[in-house]
Amino acid sequence: MDLGHTQEEEDFRRRLRTWLAEVLPELPPRPDPLDWPGRRAYDMGWQRMLHDAGYAGLHWPEDAGGGGATPTQHLIYLEETERADAPYVGAGFVGQLHAGPTIAAEGTPAQRRRWLPPILRGDEVWCQGFSEPGAGSDLASLRTRAVRDGDDYVVTGSKIWTSHAEVADWCELLVRTDPQAPRHRGITWLAMPMDAPGITVRPLRTLAGSTEFAEVFLDEVRVPVGNRVGKENDGWRVTMVTLSFERGTAFVGEVIACQRVLRSLARTARDNGRWDDPVLRRRLGRLQAEFTALWRLTQWNVSEAEHSLRRGGTGVPGVGGSVFKLRFSDARQELYEAAAQVLGACGSLDADHAWTQERLSSLSYTIAAGTSQIQRNIVAERILGLPKGR
Repeated sequence: MDLGHTQEEEDFRRRLRTWLAEVLPELPPRPDPLDWPGRRAYDMGWQRMLHDAGYAGLHWPEDAGGGGATPTQHLIYLEETERADAPYVGAGFVGQLHAGPTIAAEGTPAQRRRWLPPILRGDEVWCQGFSEPGAGSDLASLRTRAVRDGDDYVVTGSKIWTSHAEVADWCELLVRTDPQAPRHRGITWLAMPMDAPGITVRPLRTLAGSTEFAEVFLDEVRVPVGNRVGKENDGWRVTMVTLSFERGTAFVGEVIACQRVLRSLARTARDNGRWDDPVLRRRLGRLQAEFTALWRLTQWNVSEAEHSLRRGGTGVPGVGGSVFKLRFSDARQELYEAAAQVLGACGSLDADHAWTQERLSSLSYTIAAGTSQIQRNIVAERILGLPKGR
């Protein structure tokens, strides 16, 4: 494991810092969090700036339109953009971090040409149609059907927790194409246009008041067979590629953000007298150790991916991402519990009470991107070699 940086990597960091310092002051004000058309325009405007500066899809392969950066350079990019408080991928999350890398890894040349450039330019937004009302953690039990009819699949069913569906152009969709096959072998990965007839989107309001998720109802929606990524009934394997990206470096920026919140809490505790509580000090100290360890674990995962590339492998994040996701989910929840202890019932880190929204949001992290129970199963079976549970 190599946790240091080469001179080339430090030069990359310096150029990125310089560019961020030049462009960030020129950005327009960020839109209201509940204004999703406004957020889409803002997020995609930032993506176009990244594209024009050569930072879009930095870690994607060059033959997919990306920058061909090493995993370490990508980690530096995530670190520096978060520390500079640059815009997050926002509405581009699914396309840039899930669907795009999956298509780059599994798609045909024609599919790569069609879908990857618009993602990188910020022209098209994707949503994720994986979970269903009866198939969340147990994703393989999904029941949305796709029946082959000539050159189309006819899709009927419903999805839930569909990220950014109300502003999306495309959906990475999991469907069951062979109901007689074993659960994991009858699934297919499709790219579904969100303007196709038969699609109904109903936004869901979260506990924090946001509407980035939706229910999506599919009534005999026709999806061209040419929109299938991978072979028919091989969608579970393709999905594991998607989820490995989701659990690889998807939360890196949030580790840095949590460290920033932790420092703010320590300053506030000194100002309001709560620093005198030794139990609170120990709690904050332990959280600092947690997030430092999570950052080092991220570096380890990235280092492993880089060694995989050097050995001729894929560089796709491995199961170490599940270890990270499992611990980060709990640590983030505890961070905002500590925030409530420091700030009190009516306190806030800033004038708009954003910490309250973050605390409510933190409750979802043991569910989002794979529940903690599922992550424990992955760690037990694929890392520790324990037998599968019955």
